[in-house]
Amino acid sequence: MDILTILGLGIGFGAVYIVMQQGGILSLLFDKYAAILVFGGTLGATMISVPFTQMKTALRASFFTIFPASLRQKPELIINTLIGLCEKSKRSGIDSLQEDVVRIEDRFLKEGIQLLIDGLSPDLIRENLETEIIFIRKRHMANASVFRTMGTYAPIFGLLGTLIGVVQVLKNLADPKTMGASMAIAVTTTFYGIFSTNFIFLPLGSKLNALSDAEILTKEVMIEGILSIQAGDIPLILRRKLEAYLAYRMRKK
Repeated sequence: MDILTILGLGIGFGAVYIVMQQGGILSLLFDKYAAILVFGGTLGATMISVPFTQMKTALRASFFTIFPASLRQKPELIINTLIGLCEKSKRSGIDSLQEDVVRIEDRFLKEGIQLLIDGLSPDLIRENLETEIIFIRKRHMANASVFRTMGTYAPIFGLLGTLIGVVQVLKNLADPKTMGASMAIAVTTTFYGIFSTNFIFLPLGSKLNALSDAEILTKEVMIEGILSIQAGDIPLILRRKLEAYLAYRMRKK
């Protein structure tokens, strides 16, 4: 479980709750019709904008913002795995890694080691794996863009609710009792639109981008390790090379 995400949710909701409770408007901002307009309208507009499969994938990917453990791989563990493969290849040859391929859980690393065993040239191995990274990055960007799209629509539907509330107020100027309910819709829809955009949709998109960058960095380390094993580097040199590459890439980012 990602502690920062949970902590951020707690701080954000807590801050809004305290301010609304202090102002005595907590009950006024819970309006089901305003919520239906903003969230229903945002969902509908997003469904029109993106394919169903992409939206389903993005919603599933949002799970990783709270539970990233099943997605995130620590570069240190990957380096240790590559060191173990390097030691075995130096001891028994690259072909001996075939029995380790079935035990590798990461699909990207498994494919890379298989290309190494098949005897492809370093240029072909790098080209194949970097092409895979390109497609992974595009898929991740598409998931994040779904939430950025929702963050674009939500304030607009909040503004639409405000306009509807103003129209209702103007329509019932002679009846002061109904003006309060109309003004409540006008205010709460704006609140829902702004709050959901800046606290749910855009943060989700940013978190998915950050997780994507971490995953891509890990896969870049895998490529360098695979090519170093093919080049015949000894384990000590391989570790230093991968750690230096990891540090350089992190500084560059």
